Amino acid sequence: MDPIDRLEATIFARRDAADTDGSYVASLFAKGRSRIAQKVGEEATETVIAALAEPEKLASEAADLVFHLLVLLADADLGWDDVRAELTRREGVSGHAEKAAR
Repeated sequence: MDPIDRLEATIFARRDAADTDGSYVASLFAKGRSRIAQKVGEEATETVIAALAEPEKLASEAADLVFHLLVLLADADLGWDDVRAELTRREGVSGHAEKAAR
């Protein structure tokens, strides 16, 4: 199993956990979608900063961003397969054309 698929399975397993003290993921879900989205924003900013100023940290910051994005997706009952499906749908379509169609 792919590491992202394993991580996603863990996130979904902890989504409804009652023990928020023992699980960072459960504590994020308990705080709600606004807090989860805020964490995604924070991690995106840290990823951009790493890309521009500390490239040696880029992979680590990108991993944090993907992790928090997976939590946000799970909160919306979506998963990585939904992202894959959307990317597949966009294959062969110009980025400009795709954006104009939205």
